[in-house]
Amino acid sequence: MCGIVVSMAKDLADKHCKPCEGGVDPLRPDQVDLLLKALHKDWTVSDDGLEIVRRFEFPAYSRTMGFTNAVAWIATVEGHHPDMTVSYGRCEVSYTTHAIGGLSDNDFICAAKIDRLATDGGIG
Repeated sequence: MCGIVVSMAKDLADKHCKPCEGGVDPLRPDQVDLLLKALHKDWTVSDDGLEIVRRFEFPAYSRTMGFTNAVAWIATVEGHHPDMTVSYGRCEVSYTTHAIGGLSDNDFICAAKIDRLATDGGIG
């Protein structure tokens, strides 16, 4: 199973978001659980099941801002924007798909891209 999950994470990070204007159902809990296994272990699902969240910590404000700007770039390129809470040494990133009132593939695609950024950038 581990090899499948690693492959799934790479596959997610290599995908691109598709515009979502609603009209589709949010992911089912079993789908969310499967996709969550492909992300870094620090991603969690909110109690209501409507968003995924991960907190990143940094040794300096400049690193926090560099990461935040990189996440903003991913959001701009993918057309799918997270909520971010930024402070001196940390950034919390949360994804949901507002148009459908829950989680979509787009949320997991962007989370996987941030995981890749954090790993390749020596952050997480």
